[in-house]
Amino acid sequence: MGKIYGYVRVSSREQNEDRQMIAMGDMNVPKENIYVDKQSGKDFNRPKYKRLIRALREDDLLYIKSIDRLGRNYEEILEQWRFLTKKKRVDIVVLDMPLLDTRRGKDLMGTFLSDIVLQVLSFVSENERKNIRERQKEGIEAAKLRGVQFGRPVKPMPDNFEMIYKRYTEKEITGDEAADLCNVARATFYRKIKKLKSRKPEYLKI
Repeated sequence: MGKIYGYVRVSSREQNEDRQMIAMGDMNVPKENIYVDKQSGKDFNRPKYKRLIRALREDDLLYIKSIDRLGRNYEEILEQWRFLTKKKRVDIVVLDMPLLDTRRGKDLMGTFLSDIVLQVLSFVSENERKNIRERQKEGIEAAKLRGVQFGRPVKPMPDNFEMIYKRYTEKEITGDEAADLCNVARATFYRKIKKLKSRKPEYLKI
């Protein structure tokens, strides 16, 4: 029996990994052997996951709370699973899915069933991720049709903007002074100048 490791992942620094850490504690995974990434699971280019891979040796045991904590890309999950079990020759236990426990059924039938379950779960995980993105996109489009504005609120330029612009073009004031008079950043002022020169009707808005 080799060492026991745990892998924990949350999608952002704002999310809490406590639930996964408690599960690792229940499995008596040493704290120093728990690797935690706080970033998206879209690929496996994660610093702590890479360190985990370097640490794993043959006959080690790796715990993961659920298959989507390993990753969210269907093909890459399968590739990593095979890499860990076939090349690194470590055992993997997915706590939320008892069938995904490579310590059991190491015969041909057990391996076959494990692979089938993994493929189905990986596909469901990726498909759900795609559905979430599509629902978010549809929600944003629907909100735009209702007139909902995204991003920073639009701020109008002062009524005397053209006069300030005229003073600037006649070199009475500098760009910084003109921007201060308009109560905007210098980059914004120059952007408005560009719009004014093109005579776009929206040039009075930021």
